[in-house]
Amino acid sequence: MKSAVETLNPTRVRLTVEVPFEELKDSLDAAYKKINQQVTVKGFRKGKIPARVIDQRFGRGAVLEEAVNDALPKFYTEAVNEAELSVLGQPEVDITELKDGETLNFTAEVDVRPALEIPDYSGIEVEVDAIEVTDEDIEKSVEQLRERFASTSPVERAAEDGDVVTIDLEAKVDGEVLEDGIANGVSYTIGSGELLDGIDDAVKGKSAGEEATFTSELKGGSAAGKEAEVTVKVTQVAARELPELDDDFAQLASEFDTLEELKADSRKRLTNMKQFDQATQAQERVLEKLLDLVEVPVPEKLLEDEVNTRKHNLEHHQLGQMGLTLDKYLEIQGKSAEEFETETREAAVKGIKTQFVLDELVKKEQLNVNQEELTEHLMRRAASSGMSPDQFAQAVVEGGQVPLLVGEVARGKALAVVVEAATVKDTNGEVVNLDDEEETEAAEASETSEETTEG
Repeated sequence: MKSAVETLNPTRVRLTVEVPFEELKDSLDAAYKKINQQVTVKGFRKGKIPARVIDQRFGRGAVLEEAVNDALPKFYTEAVNEAELSVLGQPEVDITELKDGETLNFTAEVDVRPALEIPDYSGIEVEVDAIEVTDEDIEKSVEQLRERFASTSPVERAAEDGDVVTIDLEAKVDGEVLEDGIANGVSYTIGSGELLDGIDDAVKGKSAGEEATFTSELKGGSAAGKEAEVTVKVTQVAARELPELDDDFAQLASEFDTLEELKADSRKRLTNMKQFDQATQAQERVLEKLLDLVEVPVPEKLLEDEVNTRKHNLEHHQLGQMGLTLDKYLEIQGKSAEEFETETREAAVKGIKTQFVLDELVKKEQLNVNQEELTEHLMRRAASSGMSPDQFAQAVVEGGQVPLLVGEVARGKALAVVVEAATVKDTNGEVVNLDDEEETEAAEASETSEETTEG
């Protein structure tokens, strides 16, 4: 077999392959064997039909077609490996010549990873938000905890903001009560915004036994997105009582003995959260600067596939779970279809460029992924997917996704290397020293959010 490579553009090549006919022998034998098992000829046992009879009865062309279909993937792969190409997606194959007993010639056009030149990135400088945890932040955190330990007790008065009301609901569309439009004994905190738009105004001022009717757009169910006439009846009003903010509360709500210890822990926890947010911000801004330094051509077919994948995942997974259509989502977001298309394409381009550049950095810096790093990443991905580590690991193995996870970890490490070499300052002008582990975790989180789909 002989092969040659022609570069059509920075992301696409054409392979020209010439195969001597003797190299098709194994595929021809397999073709005769396969046809033998599929056909019957009077006077011959199944599987024992001579090749010359198959040629006479079914045509040599059918045998050649079967043999070529069997052989093409093998010769294409050999040509790709010989040229050391990093191909993307499936090739477009064209058989240019097939002479029985002489030769098989074909071409294969396929997208390839572009050759990238990673420049010196040590001069990258970025600014991030300073870490500031105020007394107000602490008070807000403690107040949220206090809300979780609130108790309720029924009251004989009209409902007010913050009260917990027990209500019965009935929704009608076009005058007809929906099959799934009746709900009784629903507990609702006035002002929480957790039910329908307009319900707060409807129940405020109502006492147990009173009802009101209002119009609202349904957020879920069989008539999601439609305007409905909703009747709400208040069956009970209960006042929420917050516990006193003292040492007793600290002991009730935490493992601490005093309120001051609880507040100190809140400060520490909020500081850790802001440190992680700061690290993530650093990754994102360093990545932006890195991408600006590298010229990255993007294969058009890969881009189209990535755009379609992102649209499909949004429409059929994320929005589907929320009971929203794409049109309704765009309406809520205040975006036109054209704006959505542009944003999706820009995000896809960034995702592809990110993957190309970081993969090139992995090679340049000779970064490897060990079992411990892969396991830690798998645990984080499992937690974010809502699956147990065992379930997630099984799904990854069965789906042949282990190399993808290894790639995610390696790209996270590559970005962490760039961040380490960059100068990161906060808005106060102070140099930020990111913890290695926190840096890598944030890099993986940032990188994972820009994942792309490759064939």
